[in-house]
Amino acid sequence: MDSSVLMIMLAVSLFLGACVLFGVIWGVKNRQFDDYRKFLDGAHFDDEDALNDAYELERRKKEALERKKQI
Repeated sequence: MDSSVLMIMLAVSLFLGACVLFGVIWGVKNRQFDDYRKFLDGAHFDDEDALNDAYELERRKKEALERKKQI
């Protein structure tokens, strides 16, 4: 009985995995993940403080990565 439950769980998980894979492939082929205007619109509609905060965060990340490489 345990092996039949295991086989059913395996079949269901393979089916769900195939559905997810099909969905991702379909999305890539239909360009669902392309968003060329996202960054341009974000920079256009953000205020100066939000842009300065984003710049400061990126600067800190770069400094931390440089320190990590030196160690």
